[in-house]
Amino acid sequence: NTNNYWFFGGLAGVYFDTLGVHTMTGNLGVYEGSASISDGCGLLFYTDAEKIWNKDRQVMANGVGIGGKCGTISHAGSSTQAALIVRQPASDSLFYVFTTDCKEDNLADGLRYSIVNMNKNNGLGEVTLKNQLLFANAEEKLTAAKHANGCDIWIISHKHNTSDFYAYLLTGAGLNVNPVISSTGQ
Repeated sequence: NTNNYWFFGGLAGVYFDTLGVHTMTGNLGVYEGSASISDGCGLLFYTDAEKIWNKDRQVMANGVGIGGKCGTISHAGSSTQAALIVRQPASDSLFYVFTTDCKEDNLADGLRYSIVNMNKNNGLGEVTLKNQLLFANAEEKLTAAKHANGCDIWIISHKHNTSDFYAYLLTGAGLNVNPVISSTGQ
């Protein structure tokens, strides 16, 4: 139930529970990508890849400028997969927010990450590390996949105009910023 809350488009949102689907409003004004996460009981936070809002729909402490901006069109969240939120394995409070920039911005900001600690700010969370570059010239594509060990998580993106896929391992100890690069084609 960590994906029960969705925020998208122009202030739109929906959430799912045992009674069905319900509408709600949020703060996003995105053309394409956004991400949100819940704890199975309620919303934790959501993002347009430039700002992070907490469950009270207020900008999270230190939650501005996390990366993924699309400066040429003055609109965050224009990347098709602008943001991805992943809980750090074996942690109940640390979340990684991965962001990609948009093609319209020449992919200038690349693939970046920020860390949210939900134990901060009386449970509303705080961005404790932000806008860390993993690699430049990343496509607008981003995904996560469970490691074969069933615990750790691979974060995967593609380098623009190459056959290279970059995979970063997120474990209970944190993110390994040295990628496994696989050249498999576009």
